[in-house]
This record gives sequence, C-alpha cells and structure tokens, in this order.
Amino acid sequence: MANSLLAVVSRDWIGAPVALAVAAAGGGLLAVGAAWSVVLAGLALAVGVLLAAGAVRHLVLVAREARAHPPPGRLVDVGGHRMHVLAEGRAGAGPTVVWMPGGHAPGEDLRELHTMLSAQARSVLVDRPGTGWSDVGPFPRTTAAEAAELPAALEAAGERAPFVFVGHSFGGLLVANVARRRPDLVAGLVLLDPTPLEVIAFAPPNGQLAALRRGVLLMAVRQLFGAHRGPGGRTGPCCAAASIFAELSPSGLAQVGWDTVVYDGDLGDLPLVLVVPRDLIGGEAVLAGARDAVEAERISRFYLRSRVRYLAASTASRLVYTPAGTGHDFPHEAPEFVVGVVGDLVRELPAISP
Repeated sequence: MANSLLAVVSRDWIGAPVALAVAAAGGGLLAVGAAWSVVLAGLALAVGVLLAAGAVRHLVLVAREARAHPPPGRLVDVGGHRMHVLAEGRAGAGPTVVWMPGGHAPGEDLRELHTMLSAQARSVLVDRPGTGWSDVGPFPRTTAAEAAELPAALEAAGERAPFVFVGHSFGGLLVANVARRRPDLVAGLVLLDPTPLEVIAFAPPNGQLAALRRGVLLMAVRQLFGAHRGPGGRTGPCCAAASIFAELSPSGLAQVGWDTVVYDGDLGDLPLVLVVPRDLIGGEAVLAGARDAVEAERISRFYLRSRVRYLAASTASRLVYTPAGTGHDFPHEAPEFVVGVVGDLVRELPAISP
C-alpha cells in the first residue's frame, strides 16, 4: 500500500487531478444546500484552487529545470525505465571505475571525484532510479533491485567490464551487492565507510533514519503542490528515497536482509579496499544518547567494530584509514585522498583482471 502511494506521488502531474477532486468534492457539498455544507464547500473549493495553482507551479518549475539542465550523459533503457550514465576518460588497459554516492543521491554527488579520476582512467557516474536524470522505475525500490539495474545500465551504455566499483555509505552497500551477484564483472571494490547491516539491525535506538524518511515524504508532497522555495525538483527522487530507506530499519531489514547482506566470504578473493575514519567524528549525537559512560563506550566499540565488518567479505581485503580529522563524509572532505586510493587500486589491477 505504501509503495503504491509512493508510485502515485512520484508522478509530477498527479497534483492537478488531486486538486480537481478536492474542488469537485466542494461542488458536491454546495449542492446539498445546508448551511454547514455551504461552509465546507467554500473551504474545499478554496483548498482545491490553491492546490491547483501549486500543482501548475510545480509542473512549470520542473519543465524549466529540465530545460536549464539537460542530461550530460546518456539515458539508457533498463527493463522499461531509463537510467542516466555519464562516462568520461579514456578506456585503457585497466578497469573502468564506477562511482556510487551515499544516501540515495544522484551520481552528480561524486562529480568532483569522477572528474579528477577521468584524467587518468575511464570513470562512470550512474544515477540510481529516481535520482538525477534517471526515471523513477518500479516500486518498491530495493537494494537488491538496484544491484541488478546498475550492471544492466552499464551494459546498455556500452561500458565494458571489468569494473572497479566505488561506493560511499549506502552506495557501498549497493556496490558490494553488485559484486556478490556479478563477480564476473568486477575487478575490484573500494568501499568508502559502507553501511553495515549490523548497524541497522542491532544499533541502539536512533531516530535519525526515521526522521530522514519522514522528511523526504514531506518534501515530495510540498513539491507536488509547489509549496517549496528554490528551483523545481521532481517528486520522484523523494518517493524513491522514501521507498528504499524502508530497508534501513530493523523491521524493514528483516524482510530483505538475506537478499541484501554481504557476509563473510561472500566475495571470495576479490580485491577489496575498505576506507574508513579511525574514530567517530560526526557521530557525537549517537554517543550523547548513551545512559552513562559505560554505555557510551559500548556504543563506540559497536560502531567502530561494525565499521570494519566488510573486511571479512573477501580474503583479499585491506583496510585504509582516512586522513585525521575527517568523518563519514570524507569523500567530500578529502577528495584527493579518495581519488588517490582508487587510482592506486586501478594501477594494481591490470595484471590480475580477467
């Protein structure tokens, strides 16, 4: 039911019929003729007019934004919906690098790293369905589905394996799933502080993820009826994020865990570089929720140990720490460092790539 509603709201034009339905309800109440119905009819008609004006504003802003920012890459068909792929740099003897940002963000979020690396290797940005220039795709949005869509988009765009997949945070969970499902395509993996499912299942209560999902839902409704400031954004990205973020809760994970987890030994001897901060910079809010110093120490230990859990996924894994003072957002805080780590792996791989 929830995903059906998200699928409806993801259609930018749906605000107009909703507004007309509200106005029509007002007309029906007006026909009753009673004093109370006349008051309610006037209210419904006024709301309908406001919603209609907002819906038209939204469509105008979306069209204006689309004209101002055409896709820089290619839109390729993936099972009936299109995904945006931007590939730059010369394809040489080494593998092609594919970037996947954190959250449910578009590839553009890692544009700086992509541009830096494309000077020395083939580099690709892909917009997950519902982000950037990609279509929303079918609901529900899941990591398992997107792990199948990402290789399909690369193939449709004419990009050739082997690939080095680089994923940050939630994007790290996605590319690890791609590597588990399609080892034939993957030369190496760079995981930038990837999301460990242990944190979702066993971490102390944290309302941040639930608040994030509520926030994107509210933003989708505000956009649909033009009740937002700034340039016009599509409702699809918010709806897609709300759908896939349902995985990031103990109850949501219980439904998809087996299809989403990348566990000990799942990646065989795939070259894997895990890049993480040494400490919990940026996680002060989580530690502040501890009941006492003993629990704070346990929380810190839990997060630091789960952070390196992906090392067990491959027998050819290694750990790299980020520069001092950087936190979870280090791909934006230290882009040169990240590009250096990825470039080093790319240069190591030609001799062992298929």
